[in-house]
Amino acid sequence: MSEFNLGRRRVIQVAGAGLLLPGLAPAVIASPKDRPKMVDGVQSGDLLGDRAMVWSRTDRPARMVVEWDTRSRFGNPRRFVSQLADARTDFTARVELGGLPTDQAIFYRVYFEDARTGVRSKPWFGHLRSVPQARRDIRFVWSGDTVGQGFGINPDIGGMRIYEAMRRRLPDFFIHSGDTIYADGPVPAQLTTEGGRIWRNITTEAKSKVAETLDEYRGNYRYNLLDENVRRFNAEVPQIWQWDDHEVVNNWSPSKVLDERYTEKNIHTLVARARQAWLEYAPMRLQSADQGGRIYRKLSYGPLLDVFVLDMRSYRGGNDDNLGAAKPFLGREQLDWLKQGLKHSKAQWKVVAADMPIGLGVPDGEVSPGVPRWEAIANGDPGPAQGRELEIAELLAFLRKHKVRNHVWLTADVHYCAAHHYHPDRAAFQDFEPFWEFVAGPLNAGSFGPNALDKTFGPEVVFQKAPPTQNSSPFAGFQFFGEVQIEGQSGELTVILRDLDGVAVFERKLQPV
Repeated sequence: MSEFNLGRRRVIQVAGAGLLLPGLAPAVIASPKDRPKMVDGVQSGDLLGDRAMVWSRTDRPARMVVEWDTRSRFGNPRRFVSQLADARTDFTARVELGGLPTDQAIFYRVYFEDARTGVRSKPWFGHLRSVPQARRDIRFVWSGDTVGQGFGINPDIGGMRIYEAMRRRLPDFFIHSGDTIYADGPVPAQLTTEGGRIWRNITTEAKSKVAETLDEYRGNYRYNLLDENVRRFNAEVPQIWQWDDHEVVNNWSPSKVLDERYTEKNIHTLVARARQAWLEYAPMRLQSADQGGRIYRKLSYGPLLDVFVLDMRSYRGGNDDNLGAAKPFLGREQLDWLKQGLKHSKAQWKVVAADMPIGLGVPDGEVSPGVPRWEAIANGDPGPAQGRELEIAELLAFLRKHKVRNHVWLTADVHYCAAHHYHPDRAAFQDFEPFWEFVAGPLNAGSFGPNALDKTFGPEVVFQKAPPTQNSSPFAGFQFFGEVQIEGQSGELTVILRDLDGVAVFERKLQPV
């Protein structure tokens, strides 16, 4: 696969501020203390057709202005203005850019205008490549699990370096597969890790305890944006966000019982606050469904790729033994949406971005002594599909019936990397065609695994890499992201699993059928 021109993918950035380019003079001459501030950088996301979302945040009531051009000197910029950003949204703002030319380098600059004085902030610059309409090489990356198990921004090692490793791959976009924050994971000043080595963290008040209030949830996102690697990555790589459990609390479901760290004991109250904060900070297009809170969606990236972004949290029933009759996981509406979307997709490849794996057992304590409670789809029983597995069985049988091929599942969640091949010849449930699932992560968190496979759908471990010690620190190196390359001419899809430094640890080529 050819490398995209490096010069087209680099954006001039100054840590904590922008750089004033020709053609952008302040509307009002003001001292630095009077200007709105932009300390969290910019993000783009959810590219769709000729549109893209742009996000940023300021420190006072202001309107965000985004100007874009196909040249970095902004000789002919198009201008878009957000609604008022104020305390109701934690001073976050987003706009949808429109009219983007097909498959072009798009440079954008963002600044805020004070709602009272009209004074402008310094600008911050970003870059993206718009969606193609013709076949061409595509590269994207995915992973999950940011700032988990108390491992935060460590200045001794240069912060969250894996984001820089991903940026250097020059991807068209990034799928964050969930656990974008660890709202239930305080970040202490230091941790003792393998061999007595000390891990030091940058700390903030919001990360000193579990998140319960809306502002504490917001503070978790602000913490991640303190990292220069993250801000640089966000400015250059469009995002597709999912959420999972740690955006609220570990393994949450409607039946979650909160521990003694929580003064707020109502899980539904915490979910509502967490969802609001997630939607405020995610660079995604807000949808009208579910009162503007729907997360699952489809994003098309030319004739070679459709991405189906799932929400495996919002519609599930309570975590339990996951046996017996069908139990909601995706929920009927999302399951039907996914079936029809895959059936009618014209793209060569259909990537299902799942926030949890299909065949790995993810335990969640016990329902009663000796009876395990399950967090994900699998239930530890290798026999016929039961419980949540019945939704997956219905989906896979539907895809076989309608000859929907070339679907690949990408996920994270379990804090190690793996490649799983599912085949009916090895399965108890056999009404499906073979497919692949690839697992990446964590991005900056403790490493775990490997988890046990549930044989209901016939998975086989083709590759896995997990730490020798559970909850190994990022020092140990078991941090992973995945990369997908689609060759424009042949349609061949290659999946590469990479480590903290971007070194490939596994590669698999798939031919379209």
